[in-house]
Amino acid sequence: MTGSIEQGTSQTHGNTHILHFLVRLPRPAETVWPAFSTPEGLGSWWTDVDVLEPRLGGTVALRGLGAGRVTAWDVDRVAEYTLEDGGRIRFHLERDGEGSALRFTHEFRGEGESEQGWRDRFERLIEHLGCS
Repeated sequence: MTGSIEQGTSQTHGNTHILHFLVRLPRPAETVWPAFSTPEGLGSWWTDVDVLEPRLGGTVALRGLGAGRVTAWDVDRVAEYTLEDGGRIRFHLERDGEGSALRFTHEFRGEGESEQGWRDRFERLIEHLGCS
């Protein structure tokens, strides 16, 4: 079974943009979770991490994106990082049969991110997890 990017939507409210994705992964959540919750995991498919304190209120510094706080943390389920520039990145894992489903949200102001950019990143994630 292969991973798939099943849904991608984009919304704009004034200067705020919100991207949503549903990514199905044929791996259990406990196997997938480190890809969103550890510096090594995030660095393997998305961006290098300079600091990540894995707890609610912890510090996070994502290279090229900036620093901020961990604003949601539910082990094996939810990791949310809110950056000082107001951007927010949320990874929400759910069980999906034998695998897992990632419900992803990226909220940001201004320009710079694209739906295609995240699709490309999720393709790297799928490949990294051996789901391609």
